[in-house]
Amino acid sequence: MLAIRALFLRSRRCHHHGCLAMSTIASTDRRPIKAQREQLFASRSLQPYPRYTPPPADSPLQSPSQLHERWSEHMEPGAKRPDIQVTVQGRVRSRREASKKLFFYDVEQGAHAIQVVASQQRCTDTEDEFLARNRVLAAGDIVRATGYVGKTNSGETSVFATGCLDMLAPCLRTIPMRSGLVDTQTRFRNRALDLLVNGSCALRVRARVLRFIREFLEERQFIEVETPILSPSVGGASARPFVTQSAAAFGDTPLFLRVAPELYLKQLVIGGLDRVYELGRQFRNEGVDADHNPEFTTCEFYMAYATLDDLTAITEEMLRAMALYITGSCVVNVAAPNGDLLAIDFAASFRRIDVTAALREAVPELPVDLNDPNALPLIATALAACGISCAQPHTVPRLLDHLIGHYIEPQCTQPTFLMNHPSVMSPLAKSYEGVSARFELFVNGKEFVNAYEELNDPNEQRTRFALQAADREAGDLEVPPFDQDFCDALEFALPPTAGWGMGIDRVVALLAGARHLRETIAFPIMRPDSK
Repeated sequence: MLAIRALFLRSRRCHHHGCLAMSTIASTDRRPIKAQREQLFASRSLQPYPRYTPPPADSPLQSPSQLHERWSEHMEPGAKRPDIQVTVQGRVRSRREASKKLFFYDVEQGAHAIQVVASQQRCTDTEDEFLARNRVLAAGDIVRATGYVGKTNSGETSVFATGCLDMLAPCLRTIPMRSGLVDTQTRFRNRALDLLVNGSCALRVRARVLRFIREFLEERQFIEVETPILSPSVGGASARPFVTQSAAAFGDTPLFLRVAPELYLKQLVIGGLDRVYELGRQFRNEGVDADHNPEFTTCEFYMAYATLDDLTAITEEMLRAMALYITGSCVVNVAAPNGDLLAIDFAASFRRIDVTAALREAVPELPVDLNDPNALPLIATALAACGISCAQPHTVPRLLDHLIGHYIEPQCTQPTFLMNHPSVMSPLAKSYEGVSARFELFVNGKEFVNAYEELNDPNEQRTRFALQAADREAGDLEVPPFDQDFCDALEFALPPTAGWGMGIDRVVALLAGARHLRETIAFPIMRPDSK
């Protein structure tokens, strides 16, 4: 019995190894189809959707995890506790008929299952009534059982039902519990079914990550705020936005889904909220792959009177504590880009790479001043000589970003801060001697955090926005428009401020061992079905 249950639970996790067509899924499950089950309910005058009532006061509700935690290590095989009456409820994962008088159920709630033993000896029903009531139940049904705690002779912690199980809601569709569900398109177009079969580990990790971040920041006197998702302006990041219009309120004025909350959050710091953060959705009109989704979640925080050194310290502390909280260890095993298993060590001090120095070492042909707009042809020539392609439009920031992606990012398997970017790449960051007071954190070759000391000189900000506008006119639609309102707000004085942003989906994927961001999103966007 234990072996059967373990085999079933393992089957829920095996969704990376192959593909199963829907016709095959249907043929593996012999449960009655919807019409047959509904006819069966009607013939037995069974109400399959009863109004929910609380459990009896003398048989309190207990979850499977609570029962295992309380009794699994404190009861011998074969022991029974008739004095401990409990109620369990959840989804039937399996039903096994040992005889006409004895049925075994695995009932799951909250990713944990408990065995329920239904015996005719503990039931007031006749043998025929008992058999009929148990045979009407099927895998997938939502049920409730009341009974006492004990262990079977084989040592399985169980609830020994003192009556028949009550149906709370029947499952009228096929759930391929044993055959599995692995086809990507089928899984994410039928997310409820996918979660039933493959589990919801990544979504549970996501909830814990969000809770951890909130507690971490609020312990440091940050307050959570909300800024507009829909706005007549767009900025804070280089990304192509989604554009819409209001049907009434704003006439023909275009409205944008935000690509980043940065400019609004800095205005809150100007207004006297010295430490603010926001966990929220961003929207960027870009492609979908294993590391990108047009709709994604970020955490951004801004702290007045802080430096880049403060941000590096907070980043190391947060990720180290987060890994320990989520996985129980500061070392997280993930799949490397080549498919090998890679141990990411958050306990060690994070490596640091000087971006400008590393670029000059990798590409000696680069011009002396990487921030000079007139250096574009020289940088493009150096890029071509290295065999690196970059789609139009060609701008200095885009070309430098491609060089970094080719030469530097692949080195960043362990947590690595990329620092000292050419200032032309960071129009919202303070700079000194031609480089930005900025870092990007890369792990396993992917960007997780972007942070910098915020530019608070309104005149310099206007100058940089004007330089960006030239790139936009050259065809770079990811460059945001000149934001005059933000520059005006800076004239009320933004304190020296450090800002930080992290992609939540990538962090969740890392800690949950997910290979694709879709695993971390409850309902990821999918291309339209061609059928």
